[in-house]
Amino acid sequence: MLEKQVRHYFSEKLGTVGISSDPYGLEMTSVFILASFITAGLSYLVMHHLIVRTVNNVLQKTNQPLRESLSKYNVFGKLSLLVPFMVLDVFIPLAIGHYALLSKIVDRVLSIIILSIIIWMIFALLDALNDIAGKKGITRKMPIKSFVQLIKLFTFFVGVVVSMSILANESPLIFLSGLGVATGFVMLVFKDTILGFVAGIQLSANQMISLNDWIQMDSHGVNGAVEEISLTTIKVRNFDNTVSMLPAYALVQNAFINWQGMSDSGGRRIMRSVNIDVTSVRFMDDNEIESLKNIRILRQHIFEKTREINDYNETLDDEKDPGNTRKMTNIGMFRAYLNAYLRANKDIHQYMLIMVRQLQPTAQGLPIQVYAFTCNTDWAYYEGVQADLFDHIYSIMPLFGLRPYQQFTSHDAACMTSV
Repeated sequence: MLEKQVRHYFSEKLGTVGISSDPYGLEMTSVFILASFITAGLSYLVMHHLIVRTVNNVLQKTNQPLRESLSKYNVFGKLSLLVPFMVLDVFIPLAIGHYALLSKIVDRVLSIIILSIIIWMIFALLDALNDIAGKKGITRKMPIKSFVQLIKLFTFFVGVVVSMSILANESPLIFLSGLGVATGFVMLVFKDTILGFVAGIQLSANQMISLNDWIQMDSHGVNGAVEEISLTTIKVRNFDNTVSMLPAYALVQNAFINWQGMSDSGGRRIMRSVNIDVTSVRFMDDNEIESLKNIRILRQHIFEKTREINDYNETLDDEKDPGNTRKMTNIGMFRAYLNAYLRANKDIHQYMLIMVRQLQPTAQGLPIQVYAFTCNTDWAYYEGVQADLFDHIYSIMPLFGLRPYQQFTSHDAACMTSV
C-alpha cells in the first residue's frame, strides 16, 4: 500500500517536469532503483563512520591488542558493508516488485550476498580472535588455529546449505535430510581434514606439541622449530631454513622427538666417548702417583684411594704377590680426573647427572664415556663447551700414560718405514 502511494506521489511530481507519469513505467522504476542505491551508499558511509571510527576510538583507550587485531582483519569494515546490502534487499524488490520473476531473482541474489558477507565477517572475527590469542601466548600451549579452521569449515558448510535453500526456495532441513546419503562422499573428500582435526585434539590434549617446539622426525626428514599448527598440517622450519609441511595425523601415527623438554630443563646433554688403546692401560708406580698430586682436583681422590688400598693390602699379611694386592691404574686415575674436572667446570650443570664410565670394549678400544649436561641449551654454546671439553681430554691423556685408539693410517705406515 505504501509502495503505491509513494509511486503515485513521485509520478505526479515527475509529470510536472515532463517525465512519464506512469507509476510503474521504466522511468519511475529507474528512479526508485537509483534512490535505493543512493540510500544504500549513504547508509554505508554513516555506518562506517559510526561503527569503525567509534569502536576504534573506544578500543584505543582500553585494549590496544584487541583494536589492532580487529583493524588488521577489518571486522567492523565488513560489518558496515553488511548494512547497504540489507537496505538494497528491502528497497530493490519494492522498486521492481511489478516484475515478479526479476524481483524474485534479485531478492535471492541479495540474500545470498548478505549471507556471504555475514560468513566473511565471521571468518574475519575468528582470525582476529586467533591473532589476539597468539599475542597473549595462548596459542603457545593450545593450537587455537585448528579450532578456528574447524569453526570456519562448519560455518562454510552451513552457509552452503542455507544458500542452496535460498536458491531453491526450500527449507534448509530438506537439504540436511540428505546429509546421511552424502556422508560417505564427505568422508572421502575431507579425509585429511577429519584425520587432522582428530590428531590436533590428541596433540593438544596430550600437550605433545606447541608452537616454537623443536621436533625431530627422521621418517619425514624433519628437524626444526614448529612455526604453525593448523587443522590439517604442521609447518616446521628446519635448521637449514627449509620448510616442511607435515599432515597433523603423521605426528600421531609416527614416532617423533620433541626436544622442548630439553630446552625447558635448562641443560643439554653431552654423551660422547673417547676410545682408549687398551695396550696403554697399566698400573701406576709411586713416582707417577706422586707427580699427579700436583693436580689440585685430584689430590683428595689420591689421598682417599691410597688410604683405601693400603688398608686392604695390610690385611693380606705375607701374601704380597701382585695378583693379590691392589694398585692404582692409570685409567682409573683418568676417570677420577675427568669426573673431578667436570664438577669443577662452570659450563657443566652441577645439579644434573655427571658421570664418567667405561663401556663395553670393542675392536676400536676401550670407550670412556662422558655423560653430563651444559648450563645452557643454546646450540652454538653447547657445541663450544663440548668441543673444549674433548680438546682438553685428548690433550691430558698422555699425562696419565694413556693413548687414544686410532685406526692404522698411511701416515703411521710412513713413520714405520722411516724407522
